[in-house]
Amino acid sequence: MHMMVSKPEQWVKPMAIAGANQYTFHLEATENPGALIKDIRENGMKSCSVAQAKVQWPSQGPLQVGLAIKPGTSVEYLAPWANQIDMALVMTVEPGFGGQKFMEDMMPKVHWLRTQFPSLDIEVDGGVGPDTVHKCAEAGANMIVSGSAIMRSEDPRSVINLLRNVCSEAAQKRSLDR
Repeated sequence: MHMMVSKPEQWVKPMAIAGANQYTFHLEATENPGALIKDIRENGMKSCSVAQAKVQWPSQGPLQVGLAIKPGTSVEYLAPWANQIDMALVMTVEPGFGGQKFMEDMMPKVHWLRTQFPSLDIEVDGGVGPDTVHKCAEAGANMIVSGSAIMRSEDPRSVINLLRNVCSEAAQKRSLDR
């Protein structure tokens, strides 16, 4: 769940009860990220997770924590929490509505996160599609959110495969470069 809400604390328990297994909140939306991360971790549950187009039913475990930053937020603001989260999300558009233009100037944030936290999952969200995914993957993103590019495509399956393959190839190249 990517919670674009002003008080993410109030939604942890309801989302856990509803079956969410991952909870991403915006750093800018809370005054105490550490307490919220702890609360999310303490609300583990049985859940459904979709991975590589197969539904898996994991055993009881901790709720995964994602931390998002908007384009105007410095990536260094996220750094103190990076070792306590499972995924960092760099917004590549201003949150609010789909179909916005990809903000390439967010890629240095992705690169900085990948350099500083090599094992952290890094996601990008906003304006990502066949024309922009290479920039995301090369910067270090290994998770992609793509709405409009997939939904507006005549062949959504091929777009999804392209996005997946570009990210996989970039991750393999990074591991070989180490």
